[in-house]
Amino acid sequence: MQERTDGSDEEERLTALAQYGITDVLEEPAFDRLVQLAASIFNVPVVLVSLVEAERQFFAAGRGLDVCETSRDISFCAHAIRQPGVTVIPDARDDVRFRANPLVTGEPHIRFYAGAPLRTAAGLALGTLCLIDRVPRSGFSEPDCRNLQDLAALVLDRLELRRLELARQASQIRFENIAATSPDAIICVDDAGRVTFWNAAAAQLLGYPAARILGRSINVVAPEHFSDRLRYLATQDDALTSGRTIEIVVTHASGRVIPVELSGSMWRDHGRPSFGAILRDITGRRSNEERLFRLAHIDSLTDLPNRTMLRTRLEQALAQEQHVCVIMVDLDGFKDVNDSLGHSGGDAVLSVVAGRLQECVRPGDTVARMGGDEFALLLPGLGDAAAATEIADSVIASVSKLLTVEGQTINIGASAGIALFPQHGVTARELLGSADLALYQAKAEGRNCHRFFTAPLREAAASKRAFQGELTRAFRESEFVLFYQPQVSLNDGSLLGTEALLRWRHPEKGLLTPGAFLPALEAGLLAPQLGDWIVRTACRQTAIWRERYGVPLQVGVNLFGAQFRTGDLAKKVRDALDASGLSPSCLELEITENILLRHDEQMIAPLRELHSMGVGIAFDDYGTGYASLSMLKRYPLTRLKIDQSFVRAMLDSPPDAAIIRAILHLGHSFALDVIAEGVETWDQAERLRKKGCEVAQGYLYSPALAPHDLDRRIQRKGDQLFLDAVRDVRPALVS
Repeated sequence: MQERTDGSDEEERLTALAQYGITDVLEEPAFDRLVQLAASIFNVPVVLVSLVEAERQFFAAGRGLDVCETSRDISFCAHAIRQPGVTVIPDARDDVRFRANPLVTGEPHIRFYAGAPLRTAAGLALGTLCLIDRVPRSGFSEPDCRNLQDLAALVLDRLELRRLELARQASQIRFENIAATSPDAIICVDDAGRVTFWNAAAAQLLGYPAARILGRSINVVAPEHFSDRLRYLATQDDALTSGRTIEIVVTHASGRVIPVELSGSMWRDHGRPSFGAILRDITGRRSNEERLFRLAHIDSLTDLPNRTMLRTRLEQALAQEQHVCVIMVDLDGFKDVNDSLGHSGGDAVLSVVAGRLQECVRPGDTVARMGGDEFALLLPGLGDAAAATEIADSVIASVSKLLTVEGQTINIGASAGIALFPQHGVTARELLGSADLALYQAKAEGRNCHRFFTAPLREAAASKRAFQGELTRAFRESEFVLFYQPQVSLNDGSLLGTEALLRWRHPEKGLLTPGAFLPALEAGLLAPQLGDWIVRTACRQTAIWRERYGVPLQVGVNLFGAQFRTGDLAKKVRDALDASGLSPSCLELEITENILLRHDEQMIAPLRELHSMGVGIAFDDYGTGYASLSMLKRYPLTRLKIDQSFVRAMLDSPPDAAIIRAILHLGHSFALDVIAEGVETWDQAERLRKKGCEVAQGYLYSPALAPHDLDRRIQRKGDQLFLDAVRDVRPALVS
């Protein structure tokens, strides 16, 4: 096939396109299946079979786009049909040919495009099979290009079949003229089954020259029921328009059996019926389709079903079973494996884990790899929570066993989320979403455990989604504000610092604390930007107070994990200090255990840089999770914060009191300051002071205050703001 890309064939190309008789969307399942296959293989939202006419491109088949056509002058495909291979545009906004294109600047907001020409045997490009995404993509590889070209060949295969059927519909003479040069084997037989026409492609496929076969029974090369099958296909009312085909086997002159696809048509010649058969060798197509199907449905690394096949099997199970269980599994500590052994070592671990998971399930169950280090188990017919628990626990235990990769011993763990049909969802989407939420809960509660889905998880997720839609507007409209909670000396009541706490003045819901919107904020894209604003605002306000009142305040600011992902946290903090004139020693940044667990490797360098500048680093809520003692040595900390849950229970709970003593001992041993949160009574304050804690914050002294409210209190009493409160308890100390 000689490709023609210079545009000189335009008239010939349009003539060829007209032979297919397509002017609108094709309602044919074969095209829908190919489009769906392409979407699964390449994970794109939009796939189109685009045919390019003189003035427009129109979409004969597709998914993900509401429009059916565009003008040719803005068509990406009009460019692609003039290229010898696949046209790939990683980001249309960076391409001078397309950055001002209305399909880029407006709907559908094309960023990524890849199009493979649909090229006839004569080298004429009718259009393309194209992939579109609304976000840029890089790394569309040579294998990707080959796969797209193979899919385009399958699409053209179907289009060619349609062309021949339409030609047959028009007239026998036109049909035979087209058939003479067709790459498909085309045979005509009379009512008695004798061959009346035999094109060159039939001779090549079956090994019989036309002179040797004309006038003979078609049964020479086909099974005895061939005529009956052809007659059935040809006499169906919608055979010509639906592209109906069947698969049979025919026999080559050498005796070799060949699988073919058969389509048929009928006409009358002098009142007698005649039949036309189109035979297409599907040996190569079957191999290609099987390879592409596998690519779309099987994970190439682990040989497990992928997300697409899991969803298909789940939908089948929901239609057939009274009970279904889905268990989502995520590996704990896998990032460390990739960091230490590289991706080849990580791949080896994933392959071993895949085998272990398969050993944990029953015959007929499905283990799938969802992507990365996440797997899913589909257990049809299982509705018992105890049985699901047993399987989840066996998965966690099996994955957690030591394994050896490249001579190194590896220890990883697993977390699992469980959802049951119909209790936790009645559709595939609901059930997978419920299992995902349960998995997220398991990881949030310490990992290496399983959790079942509960209704509050979905309510929290819905609330998070609702808030996510408002957060950007709230930031733009300056609805976020900072309140400041005083931090007080337990010895003399002096004001030592404040903790800056975020609040949202919602126009309808009033003043919201972070508990209402923090999950949505941390899951979105606004967290780094808002976190930078908090640091700048807190530094500026503290500098004002220090200069105005001469109060030696330090301010504590809670960091988001997303601020570490940007890679420029230390620079942003330095800029905020420089802009406000605040000394680095007057700023303390607070990190939580959850941030450490999620962003461990990303945190050490910026924290060390900040510590070297003189910025304080506090470990918030210490003792509430799984923080190890090694963290106190590894991270450049300056202070531990005793969580309010221990303070609240310390007077009545010896274990909580013991934890506080241990934290204070650790702090002193590591030369770290210690502050207690949530102090609400004088008895708590006095007990903390006697145990050696020197600083506290809580409602006993003050709730978090708006800047102007704290301003008034400082103006009234200066840095001895809480001296009276201390005198009430220990008059001898302050007399």
